Amino acid sequence: MKFGITPYTDRVVLLPDDEQARRIGRVRRLMEQEGINALIITDNANTYYLTGRVFSGYVYLPAAGEPIYFVRRPVELKGDGVVEIHKPEQMAESIGLNVPATIGLELDVTAYTTVMRLSRVFPESKVVNASGIMRRARAVKTDIELKMIEQSGIDQAYVYHEIPHLFHSGMTDIELQVEIERVSRLAGCLGQFRISGDSMELYMGNVLAGENADAPSPYDFAMGGAGLDPSLPVGANGDLIKPGTTVMVDMNGNYTGYMTDMTRTFALGEIPEHALKAHQLSIDIHRALSASAVPGAKAADLYHQAEAMVREARMTPYYMGHRQHAGFIGHGVGIEINELPVIAPRSRDVLEENMVIALEPKFVIPRVGAVGIENTYVVKADGLHPLTVAPEEIQYLPA
Repeated sequence: MKFGITPYTDRVVLLPDDEQARRIGRVRRLMEQEGINALIITDNANTYYLTGRVFSGYVYLPAAGEPIYFVRRPVELKGDGVVEIHKPEQMAESIGLNVPATIGLELDVTAYTTVMRLSRVFPESKVVNASGIMRRARAVKTDIELKMIEQSGIDQAYVYHEIPHLFHSGMTDIELQVEIERVSRLAGCLGQFRISGDSMELYMGNVLAGENADAPSPYDFAMGGAGLDPSLPVGANGDLIKPGTTVMVDMNGNYTGYMTDMTRTFALGEIPEHALKAHQLSIDIHRALSASAVPGAKAADLYHQAEAMVREARMTPYYMGHRQHAGFIGHGVGIEINELPVIAPRSRDVLEENMVIALEPKFVIPRVGAVGIENTYVVKADGLHPLTVAPEEIQYLPA
């Protein structure tokens, strides 16, 4: 058993009973606030959260009583509440006469055709959006979740310590990324980079060398990059890593099913003083927000605190991009890389103890590249505690 999660068996629920009860209890409290009588969960991330595994089918969670697991694949899963189905219309037969007045579906992520089909299965039920409920429930982590995230941070930090030894003169950014990917996978990285939201794509992470850090991307990430092909326009583009430039590494931290998010900056040769100043400012912002980000703190206030520090240092033109600027400096992390809360100027999120957030105040310096760091933290009563521990200063690659 690892961190309280049962290894693969034919049981549909791999979570310990008390852990599952804790998670379901949090979801049900939010359901009660919204007046929702039942949820039908289809999204892989939410299915994993409620059961400890991913399967094809549906989790039916009533406001009271036991959940029902409608399983299509894999076949022969066992456990209380498991019902094998081939089509969603069979769900109504199992639920019987207890048809809920209001059903919550994950309308933000579920395909339109699936929503319409489920609506026809329960024609007497009002369908409402439950995506927000699941996002809010997952935002505050249990002890088991925190242990899994902490382990991902340890494994990811090991990989980052190896990066200077992976570089050799004449490397391109993609060649360095491939070596980092190799070490990551051998260290246990699952490779899965779960991202919530429309049209959000990334393979294994982001390595940005020199001017490519200034290439705008269509994706809502803090940093962009042109990528290797227009079909995935983000990240490394095959450029040679040149003296006098930086390499920003923001690679996959999923080692347990729960992610950490960490960025470190490397340089080949000397870089200008204003780039060094911007990097130190990033570290300073982390220190300041680590003290301010206590339970009850408003995410928008944290954003404005960082913005004021950038403005005072006269680094605004380079902050969170140069040609294109990101509109946030932090986000929740867990099963997906972009969970609640969001540290943005119009965010309504309020921090709670045991939320896990990544802060990433970064800068793009023309003709030099990206600088700054990203760390994953857990919110505690006295502020943020780091879960990604690795050298934060710029590290120099061997010439």
